[in-house]
Amino acid sequence: MRLKTPIALGLLCALTAPLTAIAAVTSLDRSVDSAMPKLEELYLHLHQNPELSYQEKATSARMAKELSALGFDVTEQFGGYGVVGIFKNGDGPTVMIRADTDGLPITEETGKPYASKATTTDASNSTVGIMHGCGHDIHMTSLIGTAEQMINHKADWKGTLMMVAQPAEEVGGGAKAMLKQGLFSQFPTPDYVLGLHVSAGLPAGKVAIAPGYALANVDSVDITVKGKGGHGAYPHSTKDPVVLASRMVLALQTISSREISPLEPNVMTVGSIHGGSKHNIISDEVKLQLTLRSYNPDVRLQQIDALKRLTRGIAISAGVPDELMPVVYVHEEERIPSTYNDPILTTKIQTSIETELGVENVSKSEPVMAGEDFGLYGLTAEKRPITIFWLGAVEPNAYQVSLDEGSSLPSLHSSQFAPDYPITIKTGVRAMSASAMDLFNRH
Repeated sequence: MRLKTPIALGLLCALTAPLTAIAAVTSLDRSVDSAMPKLEELYLHLHQNPELSYQEKATSARMAKELSALGFDVTEQFGGYGVVGIFKNGDGPTVMIRADTDGLPITEETGKPYASKATTTDASNSTVGIMHGCGHDIHMTSLIGTAEQMINHKADWKGTLMMVAQPAEEVGGGAKAMLKQGLFSQFPTPDYVLGLHVSAGLPAGKVAIAPGYALANVDSVDITVKGKGGHGAYPHSTKDPVVLASRMVLALQTISSREISPLEPNVMTVGSIHGGSKHNIISDEVKLQLTLRSYNPDVRLQQIDALKRLTRGIAISAGVPDELMPVVYVHEEERIPSTYNDPILTTKIQTSIETELGVENVSKSEPVMAGEDFGLYGLTAEKRPITIFWLGAVEPNAYQVSLDEGSSLPSLHSSQFAPDYPITIKTGVRAMSASAMDLFNRH
């Protein structure tokens, strides 16, 4: 429980002194306001200096510096360029708050004066831009802002605060690496794990939260369709992999529509198809690249098994010999499990945020088919409850115009995605700080 005014706080102290430790925090609004100039400066620095997955060296160092300055016991280069900050504040629960740190290979086209001009060289030796096109700069700034508020109000809560700056979220490797190195064994095992993610479909100042499944299982799958090539004028003497691949693309849609329960959301998308080299040549193989999405882990396995059976069956029906059967390769190293928001924890967090921001600024969100490796923190042997919530990032007037005109807004991973960062950061810090304080005091 938190009180909104010093007057109310004083009245409660006079009437019920033993409750002072529980109800000691006044509204965070004014406190966060005073911190905003430094937080905006930090955001602009992070925005203009993005680093790609597994390359977050300078970003990691800056996060470590910020947490150290606040008095956290900081461990750097944990699970790659991960940073862990621990602040022990007496007996009580351990609350972990996580932010991701990596940028994307996108050339920013927002037209903002503070737009990222960072570039890098890709595998083909081409120069590409780098951008925080998924809001990780907002996430990191909110993490530091929350850490500052928790330290400023450390007399009002007891327990261990664990701040985690996680690298390589965009490639699904960061959480795996930090957990593998012993995040929950070398440091206090958290009782609760919290995170936030900006939303490109919600106005700044608003928060949305989904109980239960919030984000999806994500699998990348490669299919090599093999055949027997030849001259385009004599198709009867070949086993045409282009035709086979085309049949597979259409047939795999029946996995979702006819094999998996209509009550189980799932997606199977062919994002890439490549084969052949010339108009009159039938090639020897075609390569497909797919993304599979689901919530239920059993549905994920059903998708993969059905995909293997279906592609093999089509090849057999075309008379393809055993040695040329399709090869289905699932990139297990890139797999991202679904994120399941613990319903009990989610209810607590929603109540905390509603108290801080107002009920009118908090809504229930539906699950989305995007992926986030945050879900891994709830799938360890300890089975800790986790919750991630959506943080509105769209400039409110632009959001209203999109509603009035039916126009679309720049999405996450768009070169034109530009959060209304002052409102977004302030809302994120207030929402996360309020949530953490209540967890410490309600445990």
